[in-house]
Amino acid sequence: MAKLEILEFPDNRLRTVAKPVNAFDSALGQLVDDMIETMYFAQGIGLAATQVNVHKRLLVLDVSEKQDQPRVYINPELTESEGTETCEEGCLSVPGIYAEVSRAERIRVSAQDRDGNLFEEELDGMHAICLQHEIDHLNGKLFVDYLSPLKRRMVTKKLEKQRKTAGQKNSRALL
Repeated sequence: MAKLEILEFPDNRLRTVAKPVNAFDSALGQLVDDMIETMYFAQGIGLAATQVNVHKRLLVLDVSEKQDQPRVYINPELTESEGTETCEEGCLSVPGIYAEVSRAERIRVSAQDRDGNLFEEELDGMHAICLQHEIDHLNGKLFVDYLSPLKRRMVTKKLEKQRKTAGQKNSRALL
């Protein structure tokens, strides 16, 4: 398995709309395993293929308490939603930034597993929120898109400052 590089906002590749998965082969299985490893390494609870610069409709998540129940959703489609829930969200592609986002409280999803088998689930709570967040990634949308333009600019400036500070620390380490 391999740890993959996670793209960070405002990288334009995060805006790419993912294409459906048609081949359920060993390469797809390896990508799924690499994405799960990357998600755990980054201490996330979800990761969409778009975030690792693979523009296929594939996502992994694990909202279990012990982080030992990874789930795979390929070609996911929300078929029903109801209610509204507001929750503070973060994102591996927008490190260190958290904001309140409103999403459907309960959802029904249709997807395929890593072998191509079709399944449906009804979800609520953190599982539903995480799945909606990751499906947004597959559609080229990030949680910061739910923020006002002013807040989005503030997030962009904060991330630029973080990167600049990290770059200065790294260059000092090389001396």
